[in-house]
Amino acid sequence: MKNIKNKLFSKEPVTIGPESGYDNYIMAIESSCDETACAIVKNGREVIANVVASQIKTHAQFGGVIPEIAAREHLDSINIVIDEAFKQANECAGINPQDITAFAGTAGPGLVGCLLVGLNAAKTLALTYDKPFIGVNHLNAHLCGNYLDTDLKPPFMALLVSGGHTQIIDVKSYSEQKIIGETVDDAVGEAYDKVARLIGLPYPGGPRLDKLAQEGNPHAFKLPEARVDGYNFSFSGLKTAVLRLVKSFDGQEMPVKDICASFQETVSSTLLHKLKKALETSGYKQVVIAGGVAANSEIRKKIFNLENEGYKVFAPPMKYCTDNAAMVASCAYFNTNTFDDVNTEVFSRVN
Repeated sequence: MKNIKNKLFSKEPVTIGPESGYDNYIMAIESSCDETACAIVKNGREVIANVVASQIKTHAQFGGVIPEIAAREHLDSINIVIDEAFKQANECAGINPQDITAFAGTAGPGLVGCLLVGLNAAKTLALTYDKPFIGVNHLNAHLCGNYLDTDLKPPFMALLVSGGHTQIIDVKSYSEQKIIGETVDDAVGEAYDKVARLIGLPYPGGPRLDKLAQEGNPHAFKLPEARVDGYNFSFSGLKTAVLRLVKSFDGQEMPVKDICASFQETVSSTLLHKLKKALETSGYKQVVIAGGVAANSEIRKKIFNLENEGYKVFAPPMKYCTDNAAMVASCAYFNTNTFDDVNTEVFSRVN
């Protein structure tokens, strides 16, 4: 491996990535919501260390994530996960802080207080070890989770489904992506959480709804599939339809499993319909799903069934679907043309 001189404050450009000619070890930190994570990834694909501290138990008593509490939890955990990642990397591959090519952190979108903890930690590490710094877009990172431990290369069509976003993305190259469809109201994960609360499921509701749906009849109730132009989505009407269905039982015992299954069937069919339309138009034979909701059993099943139609389907392992730092490190490697200034600020949403 060649030596690379840090040029963080230099006008002379230095790049990392597949064309760099170097083995790149990226340490990344993720803290956009309620997971504090740190990972070290070699050349965007080989995970050397991966540490995640979850806050699910903390927020379960409130029925959702409380931003101020989440930020304090990140402060308590950040040094622990960083130390553990360095420990894993040293034991696994003999990697020390001086071997890191660059440090990366999620800049947004996400909860501002939470983002500040992780991004400032990444900046501090970059300055401490005199290495370059990279700010990463959280949504791009979810897509890059599919590069981990695979040989996936663009172009491909991607379906990003998470608590805050539902998008169809045309990925033309590692650095060129175009959103061609998105939700006009509720995101898929948001719709899952709201419906879960309607039927009395505890936080986190989405995975619990998915589990119950597997035991129900997906055709028990006919729920509306919103008709939206192009590749866009709408799930607010579906949520309202479930609310009316729940109220119709008026104190009687609800067939919860059938309601879950019918809701999940409608959501997954809607996503598949739009994704197939995008694939047919693009001519791509590769399709990717990403984001926290990509862990949903029925959505994964329907998308993977596209392989019966000649498509190659990629989805991250479950541990890389939800928020993690390995995907952030991969994104820093594949999507970065130049390094960022340490004055890079966090952002809460995509404009």
